[in-house]
Amino acid sequence: MIHMHTEFGKYVRDRREARCIADRRYSVRRVAQRLGVQPSYLSKVERGEVGPPSEETTRRLAEDLGEDADVLLALAGKVSSDLREVILKRPRLFADLLRQLKDAPDHAVLRVVREVRDGTW
Repeated sequence: MIHMHTEFGKYVRDRREARCIADRRYSVRRVAQRLGVQPSYLSKVERGEVGPPSEETTRRLAEDLGEDADVLLALAGKVSSDLREVILKRPRLFADLLRQLKDAPDHAVLRVVREVRDGTW
């Protein structure tokens, strides 16, 4: 679990620091203030000393940094509540689908997504 915390924290720190170079509003203190958390907590998250924040805080962090919330949630080892609801309706089918797609190349997964989205399956 420590590895996951470190990966999430490093990703967040890298993105925040890249933005901070051009815009001081992305200092640890200012980002933490916008998120409603203590700067020391955000710093610990970035260093992997504590686990990722809640889903709500992770979503706010993603929005603040201009990142995809689903990516940050995945790096945090979490599934968004809306996806969790979908999976819980048909857990066996979604588990099988994900296992079948886990080694598929990106273009194959994208084809499945397009077919479902467009209703052409």
